[in-house]
Amino acid sequence: MSKICQITGKKAMVGCNVSHSKRHTKRSFDVNLFRRKFYWVEQDVWIELNVSAAGLRTINKIGLDNALKQAAEKGYLY
Repeated sequence: MSKICQITGKKAMVGCNVSHSKRHTKRSFDVNLFRRKFYWVEQDVWIELNVSAAGLRTINKIGLDNALKQAAEKGYLY
């Protein structure tokens, strides 16, 4: 399973490690990702999502149902 948030769509970015002598080597910045279970009241089921820390804040702010609707519209759910 790839490291992509199912709510916000965040995924790993690519950048460089820069040493003291300014040499650049490739590296990846991974997402702060968690595997969490949520109780979806509207459907009366438990669902398991890969969610970033920003995705958890989004769910807390607008609610699980609205967050899932927005993620489905943008194509982040799989």
